Amino acid sequence: MENLTYEQASKELEQIVAKLESGTLAMQEAGKLFDRGQELVQFCYSQLNSAKGKLTTIKEQLGNLIEE
Repeated sequence: MENLTYEQASKELEQIVAKLESGTLAMQEAGKLFDRGQELVQFCYSQLNSAKGKLTTIKEQLGNLIEE
């Protein structure tokens, strides 16, 4: 997704939510923002899952080192 970082995606998502909650958007613009928001949520979710997997691996490796 266009080389976004998690932090950039999260910030953009916050901006989209604020615009959608304002209730001042035309239906077509709101629909486009909603679609973009869904993409960003999926991106953030995948980034978090990836980080969780890496942390789990590190934790397991550390546990193995301590046991040795």
